[in-house]
Amino acid sequence: MTAVDWIGFAGVALILLAYVLNISGKTDRDHLVFILLNLVGASLACLASVLLDYLPFVILEGAWAAVSLAALVRQIRKRHVRNH
Repeated sequence: MTAVDWIGFAGVALILLAYVLNISGKTDRDHLVFILLNLVGASLACLASVLLDYLPFVILEGAWAAVSLAALVRQIRKRHVRNH
């Protein structure tokens, strides 16, 4: 396997871990762990897709990462408001 394969597998594994934790009730969609697993996982999968030059998955994983980043920003703002 190549380094690109490992990057892609790591990204997909993190996304799947987030999904399993969510459906098993161990975390919910607003939990920081869920958001970070999706953000890092989608970013790694997007990077692998870029390196493979496979545009459909660059778009998919890039959008997934962007949505996860927006969720992270929303959570940070919520915590900031709650603490002040």
